[in-house]
Amino acid sequence: MSRISRLRFRSASAAAAVLALLVFASACKKKAPAPPPAPAPAAAAAPSAPPPERPSITFSAEPTSIQKGQSALLRWQISNATDMSIDQGVGAVQSSGQRQVYPTDSTTYTLTAKGPGGTSTESVTVNVTTPPPPPPPPATESSIDIINSQVKDAYFDYDKSDIRDDARQALTGDADVLKKVFGSDTQIAVTVEGHCDERGSAEYNLALGDRRANAAKEFLVQLGVSGDRLKTISYGKEKPVCTDADESCYQRNRRAHFSAGGQ
Repeated sequence: MSRISRLRFRSASAAAAVLALLVFASACKKKAPAPPPAPAPAAAAAPSAPPPERPSITFSAEPTSIQKGQSALLRWQISNATDMSIDQGVGAVQSSGQRQVYPTDSTTYTLTAKGPGGTSTESVTVNVTTPPPPPPPPATESSIDIINSQVKDAYFDYDKSDIRDDARQALTGDADVLKKVFGSDTQIAVTVEGHCDERGSAEYNLALGDRRANAAKEFLVQLGVSGDRLKTISYGKEKPVCTDADESCYQRNRRAHFSAGGQ
């Protein structure tokens, strides 16, 4: 090969080598393909609203046991409700409050509360008892007993119906007792009895006994005793307290006596 040919060959080889280097360098300079983008995170789901709460009730009665004629106090506190009522005649109520009730028998009160979350109820019972009967009044002396024990007889002289001094004293004390008894007992009345000793006829002694009974009554009326509560009757010599035939016995029979009874 000639020198020129060798030069040309070397030039061509060198050119080819340069071209190969350029191609290689160009290939090396190309960027690697970018990785695919990561998928976007899924959007979080919106939280759902909680369901509405059921109504809440606090309900009480104070006291829970009463006697007939007494009262109890209902108290309540309610939340989460729009419609609230108590039965047994109480009716619609606010979310909080109190009400005085007067049950005549044991009664259960039910509070009902309604709202978006449903319905709730609470009940309280007030027990009613009958009070025991009052104790009997202390034993007291009856009006009749008072008259029989405290009202004294008035005595008269033989064949007389005048009020003598000892009879005046006895009747004055009797008037005080009778006014007190009549003031406290509107149903009591007193009979003034006229009595005589055994001497004289029955007819005469009946008339004399009548005068003695009326004389005693008039004296009592003058002292303020109600005449409407005093009656008179004559027994003459029919009911002696003594049957001996002497002056001492006769004196005991000449009297105005007092007996009590209803009007």
